[in-house]
Amino acid sequence: MSAIAIRLDDVHLRLGRGQAAVDVLRGLSLTIAEGERVGIVGASGSGKSTALMVTTGLERADRGRIEVAGVDLGGLGEDALALFRGRTLGIVFQSFHLVSDMTAIENVATPLELAGVRDAFPRAAAELAAVGLAARLDHYPVQLSGGEQQRVAIARALVARPAIVVADEPTGNLDELTGADIADLLFARVAAVGATLMLVTHDPDLAARCDRVIHVKAGRVVGEGGA
Repeated sequence: MSAIAIRLDDVHLRLGRGQAAVDVLRGLSLTIAEGERVGIVGASGSGKSTALMVTTGLERADRGRIEVAGVDLGGLGEDALALFRGRTLGIVFQSFHLVSDMTAIENVATPLELAGVRDAFPRAAAELAAVGLAARLDHYPVQLSGGEQQRVAIARALVARPAIVVADEPTGNLDELTGADIADLLFARVAAVGATLMLVTHDPDLAARCDRVIHVKAGRVVGEGGA
C-alpha cells in the first residue's frame, strides 16, 4: 500500500468576521497517496481552492489535522512552514504569480537560490527548456503570452523536484487550445519527476485525467470517483 502524501482530517476554516463571516471548510477530510494524481472539483465557493490553501499552509485552519509528506502542519511556525513548503511543495496558480521585474530564468531560479542551491541558473535554464521556453529565458512576464507565463510557473514549481505539486485552476486564465497544451505539459512534467498531484479545477474534463476525482460542496467532501 502506498504511503499517504496528503491527509486532511475534519478541517474547519471560517473566513471574515461578524455577520460577514463564512464557514468555508466544514469538516473536510480527504487523503491522497504518494504518486497519485487527484482532481478536486466543485462549484465556485465550494471550498476546493481553500482546501488547497490549507494543504500548502498558505491558510491556517481553525481546527482539524493537516499532514503533508508525514508532517503535521499545525505544529510548524511560520518560518518552519515556509522552509517546509519550499522543500516539499511545488505550487501552480491560476494567475501565474510571476515576479514582474524578474526574467523567466530569474523567476524559476529563485526557489533554488532561496534553498542555497549553487547551480540555480543552469538548473532553471534546463527546466525552462523542458517546458519549451529555451528561447525565452531573458524575457520578462509582460513580454510573454499567458500560456508562456504558465509554462514559466510550471517550471518554477517543478525545478526543485518537489514531492508534491498542487495546482489551482492551472488552465483557468487560458483559452481552450492553450489550456489543453498546458494541461498536457503539467501532467507530463509531474510524471517526469514522479510527484504527487493535487489539482483543483472546475473543469470536469481536466479532472478526469487524474487517477481519482474528489467532489467538494459547502466545505465538505460529498463524493469520489475514478477518472
